[in-house]
Amino acid sequence: MDSLSTLSALFLSSFLGATLLPGGSELVLLAALRAYPETLWLALVIATVGNTLGGMTTYALGRLAPSRPIRGLAYLQRWGAPALLLSWVPVLGDPLCVAAGWLRLPLWPVLVFMAAGKFARYWVIGLLSV
Repeated sequence: MDSLSTLSALFLSSFLGATLLPGGSELVLLAALRAYPETLWLALVIATVGNTLGGMTTYALGRLAPSRPIRGLAYLQRWGAPALLLSWVPVLGDPLCVAAGWLRLPLWPVLVFMAAGKFARYWVIGLLSV
């Protein structure tokens, strides 16, 4: 597999891993960095963009959801968009994104905090792989 195919697979796994579908992209990132260590920063950007777009897709689904109580809503209402720094956390991240959409939290702050949290996770993984 060449680097373009590897990075494309990383984008796809990052995107799908951030939606309500099961899956994770951390192993794909590690494999990509092991095969092509010179693509560290490009791989981090691709993984972050893919994962953020997947999270924003989940956010959009939350905006479409009918009004009904969502568990953990008080936490998100208290902290607002900065809570999306935790959108990368397994099991917790997807409901946070849905709830943020359901609460109609502002798009740009959600996007910024979500991307920052996801990048931080990938950056740590990238540092551990080197």
